[in-house]
Amino acid sequence: MEEPQSVEPGRRPCLLLVDDEESILNSLRRLLRGQPYDVVLADSGARALEILAQRPVDLVMSDARMPNMDGATLLARVREGYPGTRRILLTGYADVSTIINAVNQGQIHQYLSKPWNDEELLLILRQGLEQQQAERELKRLQQLVLEQNRQLKASNAGLEQRVASRTAELQQTADMLDLAYEELKHSYVTATEVFSLLANLRLPPDKQTNRKIIELVRAYCKAHGLDESASRDLAMAAALYNIGKLSWSDAMLVAPADLLRHTERERYRAYPEQSESVLMALEPMQDAARLILHHQERWDGSGFPRHLKGEAIPWGSRLLKLAVDFIELQCGLILERHMNSDEALLFIRKYAGRLYDPELVESFVRVCAAYLSDVTVDDPSVRVVGTRELQAGMVLRRNLNADNGMLLLNAGKVLSEPLVHKLIAFEAMEGAHYSVFVSVPEQVAALDVDR
Repeated sequence: MEEPQSVEPGRRPCLLLVDDEESILNSLRRLLRGQPYDVVLADSGARALEILAQRPVDLVMSDARMPNMDGATLLARVREGYPGTRRILLTGYADVSTIINAVNQGQIHQYLSKPWNDEELLLILRQGLEQQQAERELKRLQQLVLEQNRQLKASNAGLEQRVASRTAELQQTADMLDLAYEELKHSYVTATEVFSLLANLRLPPDKQTNRKIIELVRAYCKAHGLDESASRDLAMAAALYNIGKLSWSDAMLVAPADLLRHTERERYRAYPEQSESVLMALEPMQDAARLILHHQERWDGSGFPRHLKGEAIPWGSRLLKLAVDFIELQCGLILERHMNSDEALLFIRKYAGRLYDPELVESFVRVCAAYLSDVTVDDPSVRVVGTRELQAGMVLRRNLNADNGMLLLNAGKVLSEPLVHKLIAFEAMEGAHYSVFVSVPEQVAALDVDR
């Protein structure tokens, strides 16, 4: 069955809500009361298909778990018979196989968990219908351009004024197409973020990096006034930079990169290319895919996959590497030890000019200090010292952990001479080197000056 390409002018969008639980349907109906939509309810997949055969429906939101016909199967049937209808999966189960089936078979546009957030649900419905309208308008305009081109070819070539007038109309239409295309690009950003959340279901919560990297990249773009196109490409690259890792085993996904064996290391070094190859078929994603391809290049040329060096590395890839490493260092995905945010920034500063663009490093650190409440690395009241520089009276500003993650001292601890000696001895016994974040009371600072 083919869905009509146009919609009657003035018709309110029609939403079809499908769930075998009457209480869920009643809750959704109450939430949507007063919204500018016609709402139709169905308690099964079969009933939903009957409704679709009887009237035009713009969006179907279905529960994942239903008897006889589950949500993934229903949405696949909707896609086959009514490809222009938006499809949203609603589930209370973290069932990866159901979600994968819905993505592969029904090609769902969105995914929501029960219990839902009312504002988020309303926003997703509104954005989905707006994107659908933009797609329909794009198709209408494409048909209009084709028809106008046909008429233009049939026109009398000698009527110069008529040709000039029609050319102006075509230019206006092209401008409208550009606007519609920009709207579709915005929709791609939302889609990539939704997909990154689905991909993160394979990871434990403390290893889920994408959302933090997206927010960090957006903070940098906002602080430096990057244009909308560059910001959009960076956000999409941050959302999907690790999509090439989805074929890895669960153990490899959570292992620190520096502990991978030889064969695993080869797979690790291939993931940027795999991520890029997945995305290159999507035209609006091509610029973001290029940033992903080169985000593991290093300033000194020792990175991968192309061994690019210095400014030959795309600027957005250099920024993405800073954001990825900053977050992954804290999640234990690069080194075995989990760093705090200040330690991660010290690591990045240490390798400026080797791993990272030295000019970009300092602007990145400033953004982290401004936007992240737990960063103290640029606080003039905080010093970072080794254990042999510690003095009695200094106050710890960050928790001090051993390399194996064991907590040694809590933030706020006032150091004494015996405690300093114990720290020095413990550090020597462990063969470690601790960076200690402290604040220095005035009397201790005065002693430094006297010396």
